[in-house]
Amino acid sequence: MKSLMQKLVRERVRPPYYLYQCDLSEGLTHFRTPVGKGIEIIESLIGHTSGFAVPTYVIDAPPGGGGKIPVMPNYIISWSTNKVVLRNYEGGVISTYREPDNYQQIFCDRNCEACTLQLKLDDANESKGGVGIEKLLSDYDDTYMLIPQDNERVDRRNDE
Repeated sequence: MKSLMQKLVRERVRPPYYLYQCDLSEGLTHFRTPVGKGIEIIESLIGHTSGFAVPTYVIDAPPGGGGKIPVMPNYIISWSTNKVVLRNYEGGVISTYREPDNYQQIFCDRNCEACTLQLKLDDANESKGGVGIEKLLSDYDDTYMLIPQDNERVDRRNDE
């Protein structure tokens, strides 16, 4: 599928917008595959080819149902009040995203001299350790990522 999508893009053909799970119609049983296979196909595309070439995987709800329902890989592992624990497409990298403490929308008035927005860069380095998801969700520890040993991503970054 990845090769097909990349060849379509190379030939300047717009890749399919949807990847459909086979309908439950009479006579189509021999075309049906498990939903997990569709998710596996999408996961093999995400992060390994252009986002333009990754279709939305959908199940068309039965007649009178809800139309096309997107079914994508679940990258959210856990969600607490303060943190979201996520996995990426690269095989086991688990990281956290810290939710804002007090979210209030800030509108830019384009008065840059009076601007108080600052990008905090402290603790922006990847951690090489981790003791589990419980530690990632805790507020008493700054650990924000778990990376499996011998991970290709870390090896690639170290080689750069």
